[in-house]
Amino acid sequence: MNFSEVFKLSSQLCKFSPDGKFLASGVQYRLVVRDVNTLQVLQLFTCLDQIQHIEWSSDSLFILCAMYKRGIVQVWSLEQPDWHCKIDEGSAGLVASCWSPDGRHILNTTEFHLRITVWSLCTKSVSYIKYPKASQQGIAFTKDGRYMALAERRDCKDYISLFVCSDWQLLRHFETETQDIAGIEWAPNGCVLAVWDTCLEYKVLLYSLDGRLLSTYHAYEWSLGIKSLAWSASSQFLAIGSYDEKVRILNHVTWKKIAEFDHPVNIVSPKIIVYKEVEKAPTVEMEKLAFPPTKKMARSLFSTNSKYEIAQVPFSLHHAKPTIDQANPRIGVGILAFSSDNCYLATRNDNIPNAVWIWDVQKMKLFVVLEQLCPVQLFQWDPCRSRLAICTGNSRAYLWSPAGCVSVQVPAEGDFQVTSLRWHPSGDSLTLMSKDNFCLCYLEREEEDVK
Repeated sequence: MNFSEVFKLSSQLCKFSPDGKFLASGVQYRLVVRDVNTLQVLQLFTCLDQIQHIEWSSDSLFILCAMYKRGIVQVWSLEQPDWHCKIDEGSAGLVASCWSPDGRHILNTTEFHLRITVWSLCTKSVSYIKYPKASQQGIAFTKDGRYMALAERRDCKDYISLFVCSDWQLLRHFETETQDIAGIEWAPNGCVLAVWDTCLEYKVLLYSLDGRLLSTYHAYEWSLGIKSLAWSASSQFLAIGSYDEKVRILNHVTWKKIAEFDHPVNIVSPKIIVYKEVEKAPTVEMEKLAFPPTKKMARSLFSTNSKYEIAQVPFSLHHAKPTIDQANPRIGVGILAFSSDNCYLATRNDNIPNAVWIWDVQKMKLFVVLEQLCPVQLFQWDPCRSRLAICTGNSRAYLWSPAGCVSVQVPAEGDFQVTSLRWHPSGDSLTLMSKDNFCLCYLEREEEDVK
């Protein structure tokens, strides 16, 4: 593994272009575009205010920079650096901005979710979509970019509207059997739309492209319900994480539950591999100590090394007692994701915050548990192979593959705490982000499977 030098960053605004050739990062009010291979600055754009959101167009030719505080979006072109576009929402305000799949329309959501404004870069025309619902995942595009689903709220009822992205014409409009939609997400094949209700009621609704209700799934009643949801890349499975610390897997034929995964504190089965991260202080030979010590020696004196050891089962995981008398209790499955080849599912149970659970999807059984020294902040699958990257808010990054797992110290001076990460589209590298900096970690070809 090799690491790049460390670069400045603001608000963890760092994204690879979809074609994998460029890397855009936000530093206060500046947008920096680098060549991925050389990390040389190709373009430097200055925005009108501090950037709060950046997003590449699907063809990697344009970059959107949103400044929500001022209600402004600026668009920059890589091919024509002198060309620029400014969209000012004025008194309507701005709370969200994103590209349409064609990379030529921008969707801006105004304050209080009064409307969504669709701006065309080609014709400079403007369209309006009323009644968008104020939910975290209220807009969803099909993977092929043909259709958009929008959660709406009208007359105290929930609705879904389906639009054709080529001309923004309304395709379908139907009421949903929900109290308060929490989110919507298309299956990767674009044939089924999953709609899930507020956490106060456990309900998942599955709709076809023509608006027919295919199935409704309830797991239980009178308790906090759904916390996370993820489709497999093949669209065959839908994983639902809930506050009862379980993951339920639905199949795409009958939409019935085919598996239920628990997250017990005690691991007892000898068939489950438990990797435990352990920390060890480096050994320093006293006779080789110099005074004053060199920078390298000083770092080694005060640093600790980390590695994984295979723990003996039965094994008890570190767990935190949730404060169930407060809002948003740290309990239940908060993160889950399928690997790109559909072989594995990774989960985090929020009241066992230091553990990552990896399930074998073919056998529908628990395969591996990784227990970290610090709470897991984020994990993300390699987009091309079964390899999982994990960060825990310290100066290390962690990689797991079926061949094993490894802890990697980021060789950066100062306090570089990895709080977020993102894979390159090829899976050959990933960005490691701290609060104010980022660097690239390059994975060599022969290291494709972690040894």
